[in-house]
Amino acid sequence: MSDTIERIKCLIIGSGPAGYTAAIYAARADLKPVMYTGMQMGGQLTTTTEVDNFPGYPNGTDGTAMMEDLKNQAERFGTEVRFGMATKIDFSSEVGGIHKVTIDETIQIEAETLIISTGATAKYLGLESEQRLIGGGVSACATCDGFFYKGQDVVVVGAGDTAAEEATYLSNICNKVTLLVRKDYMRASKAMQHRVAKTNNIEVKYNTEIDEVLGSNVVEGVRAVNNQTGEKEVIDVTGVFIAIGHKPNTDIFKGALDMDETGYLITKGKSTKTNIPGVFAAGDVQDKEYRQAVTAAGTGCMAALDAERYLGSLE
Repeated sequence: MSDTIERIKCLIIGSGPAGYTAAIYAARADLKPVMYTGMQMGGQLTTTTEVDNFPGYPNGTDGTAMMEDLKNQAERFGTEVRFGMATKIDFSSEVGGIHKVTIDETIQIEAETLIISTGATAKYLGLESEQRLIGGGVSACATCDGFFYKGQDVVVVGAGDTAAEEATYLSNICNKVTLLVRKDYMRASKAMQHRVAKTNNIEVKYNTEIDEVLGSNVVEGVRAVNNQTGEKEVIDVTGVFIAIGHKPNTDIFKGALDMDETGYLITKGKSTKTNIPGVFAAGDVQDKEYRQAVTAAGTGCMAALDAERYLGSLE
């Protein structure tokens, strides 16, 4: 454990679009932000090969390059970007209080304001072939990546509202959508089930799971298995969308910050304020509705402005 305790005016944990945008605004406001990136520098976008829907990139870019651009911009204004992960936080409930943060179980930091942008992690099936082809045809976001499969055949895996929404969204772009449901029923709301049923180019296969994603560098199909009969079939597709949910990266905040039943942080009104004074949340860690890079960046801007105004109110 380090004997030296560093005092920081604005500490940002998490390095996706929300964190880097917060850093840009906080640095320009002379809050001298320090960012700890977490274990996945750049967040979920670094698993996306092509990004075509973020403003300012007329020819598109890839997720890793875009995160590097945002990092460089944040550093240009004076953000100190450090690799490391918050492992313990002792929040102060007092207005103007100091939040004590431990990084990598050894580094001690005292923060006057804290911006949480730790994001959410997409849930995957855990197959070796699936993990190998993430970014090569396997995706957890139809809104992000569906455009690249225009006129093609794709598979969606899942049974809830998210899977139904992804399937119907893709049905407007793709030639055919095959929805694989592990049980003999869907968990989606009746309204979403009706929407799926009324869409001609969606085929639902119940009691069906992916046995393997086929392809060396890009998806060429899936081998599906009926978990009741054991019968296997190959479905020729170029895209596989896993829609079994996301897990917000909020375990470290349990018992201290208000969150909903699934672990997403709750912010007040249209702000990024949490229930703890001086602590703000931005990006997918508090947004389960949109989960887009541009909306995450927007809340990152809001968090920095909220932090600046909070510190100004203490003077």
